[in-house]
Amino acid sequence: MSRVVLVTGGNRGIGLACATAFAAQGDKVAVTCRGEPPAEVLTAGLLAVPCDITDPDQVDAAFMHVEAELGPVEVLVANAGITRDGLVLRMSDDDFTDVIDTNLTGSFRVARRAVKGMMRARWGRIILVSSIAGRVGQTGQANYSASKAGLVGLGRSLAKEFSSRGITVNIVAPGPILTDMLAALPEEQQASYAEAVPLGRLGQPGEVAEVVRFLASDGAAYVTGAVVPVDGGLFMG
Repeated sequence: MSRVVLVTGGNRGIGLACATAFAAQGDKVAVTCRGEPPAEVLTAGLLAVPCDITDPDQVDAAFMHVEAELGPVEVLVANAGITRDGLVLRMSDDDFTDVIDTNLTGSFRVARRAVKGMMRARWGRIILVSSIAGRVGQTGQANYSASKAGLVGLGRSLAKEFSSRGITVNIVAPGPILTDMLAALPEEQQASYAEAVPLGRLGQPGEVAEVVRFLASDGAAYVTGAVVPVDGGLFMG
């Protein structure tokens, strides 16, 4: 059965991989993006919705757009995020709070809006995209790591609040994934990341998307509040 899926930050990387994976199985998929949607979004037949998730009004407008075009959101993938890397002693308050507001509070905003329709339907799937950085920390990424760790507490709290309404909430924690950001790093740095992974390679966005797609499926109806690593064995804890 075709479902309505919304992927925030679905214009590239892991978000785009998730969006196209859902579209490939026949779901009606919308993605949020802050700028002009890339050609990949348009050619995949995805509904591009402008939205800055740090603005509650834009979040509400985005959902209203999706509801008008496709119907109530049944699956939410909260993937949108930013980085503002730097050592703590050089990190400004704005660098810290901007990352928290986008990655953590932004995910809270879209989840809060999504559950309204899911509660009425008594069915829904929410998947929050965290990171291995939120589980082990990362030098130069105190803000990013804190935001991604916060998604675990947020997701598990949502899972407990809404489980009686047929809504599951889970968290995926990708490791080093070969996105545009990682691909821009020097080859020797990419090689060092791959060497640290027990599987001996970097992950692909599509591999994260497959886990997300499973968590949104009927087959995962008894999975909620879980943190699922997609990191090639980098963090076994």
